[in-house]
Amino acid sequence: MKKYTSLERAWILYDVGNSAFTLLVSTIIPIYFNYLAEEAGLSSVTYLAYWGYAASVATLAVAFIGPVFGAVADTKNYKKPVFLVTLLVGVIGCVAMGFASTWLAFLIIFVIAKIGYSSSLVFYDSMLHDVTEPERLDDISSQGYAWGYIGSCIPFIVSLGVVLGAGSLGLSMQAAMGISFLIVAVWWFLSSTPLLRKYRQIHYVEKEPGMVRESFGRLWRTLKELMKDRKILIFLVAYFFYIDGVYTIIDMATAYGTALGLDTTGLLLALLVTQIVAFPSAIIFGKLTKKYPSANLITVCILAYTGIAIFAMFMESQFQFWILAVCVGLFQGGIQALSRSHFAKLIPPEKSGEYFGLLDICGKGASFIGTTLVGVVSQLTGSTNLGVSVLAVVFVAGLILFRMSVKKNRNK
Repeated sequence: MKKYTSLERAWILYDVGNSAFTLLVSTIIPIYFNYLAEEAGLSSVTYLAYWGYAASVATLAVAFIGPVFGAVADTKNYKKPVFLVTLLVGVIGCVAMGFASTWLAFLIIFVIAKIGYSSSLVFYDSMLHDVTEPERLDDISSQGYAWGYIGSCIPFIVSLGVVLGAGSLGLSMQAAMGISFLIVAVWWFLSSTPLLRKYRQIHYVEKEPGMVRESFGRLWRTLKELMKDRKILIFLVAYFFYIDGVYTIIDMATAYGTALGLDTTGLLLALLVTQIVAFPSAIIFGKLTKKYPSANLITVCILAYTGIAIFAMFMESQFQFWILAVCVGLFQGGIQALSRSHFAKLIPPEKSGEYFGLLDICGKGASFIGTTLVGVVSQLTGSTNLGVSVLAVVFVAGLILFRMSVKKNRNK
């Protein structure tokens, strides 16, 4: 097999950087927010709901700005600068979280950092066509997620050591968290520098007078074309449902376990195992695309996640959370990586920014629905288990629609 190019490796390395923030968001950050919430007298159910609402605001914002910025980024020589701006918003926001001393200030800064992080991924994903060849899309996409999972463990372990050893190091909880946020921010930025140096935009549209107005025009024309292209349209709707469940689980796993009263250290170690398991699993799914269609492998992942959601509804113990963490690790990388590359095969490369912006509406924007529903149902019923039950429904809906999109693609 042909070796990976320096540009492909640089693209993969950015996943190693940004995944450190992802792991922080799904592990240490919710626990620290719980600490701030308890200091302010918030109940566990209210804490989970507010955390869900904050995640929803961030993802909803990106759902609106992603397609427009994506259209601008498709203009010749604009993708890298726009990517850099969103990257800096995320990195600076990550550092700034360490200076928040109240739960409300912390949530506001978190939302800003999450918007920067999520927006950077829109442009990062759309670079895939520029950094590799069409026949390598599945493999390179899977390698990105795989090395992101294992690479992010390095700053996570260091940060976890600082937080858990805060007392022996003579640090307050806020100081320890501030150091952890700084470690992740530096790791994230340094991992992005090779891509910023090497990336060149190959697929683009020429710059025209009134670029912003023209970008809105191109986006509008793309939306009209999308309504006629059933294979892409149905896939986006399917993706909206099934990735909703995936991102909601990622965003709220630690918050959910904490609300159930499970041991904090055990939760963090279990989610570290998720990252370790996800590393080989993501690579294996990428290699399997040489023997099996990516559509069939995505179907397997959706079915697995449906089972995971049903299992989570009845979770009560630490041991069950460990089982959940391992199962998520087995399929998380596969469903994310193959969905990204599957979509890349369906769209015109020169409009990748626009289309990945639209995918983000149906992806991270979808988790607005999931996190909000979990928060609302948890508050209305007073049960976090019932709040999680809504995820099984969205996975089933996503599976049905995804198979419809595959059938449309075969009949094109």
